[in-house]
Amino acid sequence: MAKAFFDTEQLISQFEAATTKGSEQLRQAVANTTRQALQGRELTLKNIRATLDTVAQAAGAGVARVPGVDPQGLLDQAVAGMDDALLGAVEAHRVALSRLVDQGADLREKHLKKALADIDKFEDTLFAAVKKAAEGAQQPLAAPWAGVMEKMQAGGTMAGQRASVTAEKLLQDMHEAMRRTRSASVRAALSLAESYTAMVSGVLIGMSDALQSSSQAKPARKKRGDTGG
Repeated sequence: MAKAFFDTEQLISQFEAATTKGSEQLRQAVANTTRQALQGRELTLKNIRATLDTVAQAAGAGVARVPGVDPQGLLDQAVAGMDDALLGAVEAHRVALSRLVDQGADLREKHLKKALADIDKFEDTLFAAVKKAAEGAQQPLAAPWAGVMEKMQAGGTMAGQRASVTAEKLLQDMHEAMRRTRSASVRAALSLAESYTAMVSGVLIGMSDALQSSSQAKPARKKRGDTGG
C-alpha cells in the first residue's frame, strides 16, 4: 500500500464497524478521511490522485476484513465518500478562481488555464483510483470492485458533474468581467474625451476673447502725411 497521509488502520476499522453502525456512517467516515488528507497537502491533481489511490486501497483492505456482508455495497459507500470529498476540492478551486476572476484575471493564462483543466480531471482521477483498486484486487473482491466501476461509468460522479458546471460558469464569469472592464474603459475614455473637448473649447474661447480684446485696445495707425494739431 502506498504511503498514506492519514491513519489507514483507523479507516479500515470503519469497515469492520459498518456491519453494526450502517453504511451511511461509513460513507461519511471515508469522506472525512479523504477530505482531511487533501487538506493536509497542496491541492494539486498529483496529490489528489495519490490520496484517492491510498483511500481506495484502504477501502479494499477494510472490506476484506468484513466477511459475510455485501462487499459491493460497502465499496459503493466508500467511493461515494471519496466523491463527496472531491466535491469539496471542486468548491475550493471554484472559490479561488472566482476571486481571481473578480480581480480581472484571465483564465486563458497558462497557469490558470491548467487549474481550470485540472478540475475537469477530478472525475477521471477517481475513476483511475477505482480501476487501479479493481485491477489489483483478488477474489472475492475483484467482482465487487468491477461492479462499482461499471456503476460509476454508467452514472458518472457528483464531483464530475459539479466540475463541468463550475468550469463553464467560471468562463462565463470571466467573459462578463472582461465585458464590464471594457465597458468601463469605454465610459472612461468618453468622459475624458468630453472633458478634453470642453477644455479645448474653453481655451479657444479664451484665446478668441483675448485676441478680440487686444484688437480693440490697439490704437489706430496714423495715415502717412497726417499732421497733428
